[in-house]
Amino acid sequence: MIPARLLAGLPSLLVVLALSGCSALWSCTDTTAERGEAGVRVRLENTSGQSLGVTAEVVDWRLETHPQVPSEGDKVHFHYRFDGVEGTFGPAVDACAVDRERVALGCATVYSSQARPAPDGSFTGDDWFTLEHPERVAEVLLIPNDQSYDRRTCEQDVKDGGGTHPPDTPRAGEPL
Repeated sequence: MIPARLLAGLPSLLVVLALSGCSALWSCTDTTAERGEAGVRVRLENTSGQSLGVTAEVVDWRLETHPQVPSEGDKVHFHYRFDGVEGTFGPAVDACAVDRERVALGCATVYSSQARPAPDGSFTGDDWFTLEHPERVAEVLLIPNDQSYDRRTCEQDVKDGGGTHPPDTPRAGEPL
């Protein structure tokens, strides 16, 4: 038989254990969202695959010499646009230079917060890819998965980490 005094203190003990992270009630899991279909114009999705009401688009791209490092030869210079972003902190997407078979030659994350506001309410910016073979680039694509989510894992933070994380940025050689 358990004394009444001990039973009276049990709820407080459970609260302390739960708040300290020592409880089995914290079932932290890490998962990775499915990668969305890459395109020149994409509707951004959260890690559950739901639309954020934001679109991102590659406006144009070309091979040219970067004005600050002309000795490095041609690079891929691309311009992008975000529509539907509210505020200064917004979503991010992966941009990838791909060959004719849509195999990634190089990728980088592009943040709407790094773009400049345009008169029409969109946010525009540009970036550069430094690639081993820039002449193989057939197009620049965006991947619709919002990359701005917190990537803390269960291992890093059992209490606040975990959940569904955006897919990893594609590596060179991955088909899109």
